[in-house]
This record gives sequence, C-alpha cells and structure tokens, in this order.
Amino acid sequence: MSQLPVPVITIGLLLASNIFMTFAWYGHLKYKSASLVVVILASWLIALPEYALQVPANRIGHGHFSAAELKTIQEVITLTVFAVFSVLYLKEPLGWNHALGFAFIALGAFFIFHKWA
Repeated sequence: MSQLPVPVITIGLLLASNIFMTFAWYGHLKYKSASLVVVILASWLIALPEYALQVPANRIGHGHFSAAELKTIQEVITLTVFAVFSVLYLKEPLGWNHALGFAFIALGAFFIFHKWA
C-alpha cells in the first residue's frame, strides 16, 4: 500500500475522477453540432475512467471518512472543478450569486466535518 495518507489518496483520486466526470457531463456543450448519439458514446468513454478512479477513492477513504463525509468531499471537489471548467473551458463567467451559493455549500461542509461535542 502507498505511504501517502488516506486523505491524500482519497482526495487525489476524487479530484482526478471529477475532472473526467466534468468533461463527460459538460464537455460536449462546446460541440452542439455533434449528434446526440456520438455525444452520449463519447461521454460514456470519458466516464469509464471516472468510475475507475471514484470507486477506489471511496473504498480507500471509507473508514477514515464516513460515507456522508466522502460525499461532501466529492461535492466540494465537483463544484471547484466545475467552476474552473466553466470559466476556462466553456468561457462562462461565474457571478457573485454563484460564489455565494458555493459559499453556502462550503458552510454545509463545515457542519459535516465539525466535531460536535
């Protein structure tokens, strides 16, 4: 087994899987002329490595993190990756309302991970 700590492995795998997931789900938006069948097949091919990274991430991370914590980590990573993707790849700006919404989600993550006495 790797010498890296479980959180580093888990978060690294989830980050990589979310990059694939974001391209599978939203990358086709730049190619509106492509047929829907081609887009679906391409998305499936992109999603396969996403699952190959996400499943081990959750297997490795579970026990160190609860399932709710793993899901929270995944959602925060998903929003972060999507924000970068949206601005850099789709060239769509994010506004103050997006930042505020993401901040509320980060606040939710705080409540998930805070150890209450």
